[in-house]
Amino acid sequence: MDLAFEIGVAASLALDACTVTLALAVALGGLARRQVFRLVWHFALFQAMMPVLGWSAARLFETWISAWDHWLALGLLAAVGGKMVIDGFGKDQASVSASDPTRGWSLVVLSMATSIDALAVGLSIGLVDQQIWRPAILIGFVTAAMALGAAVFGSRLRMASARRAGILGGLILIVLGCRILVEHLSGS
Repeated sequence: MDLAFEIGVAASLALDACTVTLALAVALGGLARRQVFRLVWHFALFQAMMPVLGWSAARLFETWISAWDHWLALGLLAAVGGKMVIDGFGKDQASVSASDPTRGWSLVVLSMATSIDALAVGLSIGLVDQQIWRPAILIGFVTAAMALGAAVFGSRLRMASARRAGILGGLILIVLGCRILVEHLSGS
């Protein structure tokens, strides 16, 4: 693979993490530096690790993983997005801001959900006997840069109500999961 193609793949894989970061920044009314660091670090790390895992398992599990990856992504994004929507309809604003999706299992789930397509890319690279290290590192760096940009941009946007923003962010995650499913089922 040539460098331009690898950058294009890296950017397309980073779009999910970028979208989630933007949605969270808007939903939370901005992100603190620690939250930005956690999001950027985890998304970049998972995006770089998943192709390596996929590449490693290419010969053994390709058919099995490609049969369910889109469903897993939908389930994970719908669960986190659904929780954000439910929290947005909560009675008081304190309950919306009490749970921080940039910490703990929520962050791990978001990181996994946004990097499942990178696992599939790693599988593909492994099946055509290409090396994985340069693409994986490039995917991680491009994801970090795009997620950082989304965090900064999203933090500057101000919504009138954090509850509405939480609902919007949750709906965006659910739509993202549905898009992954539709793209997979349609063969795009």
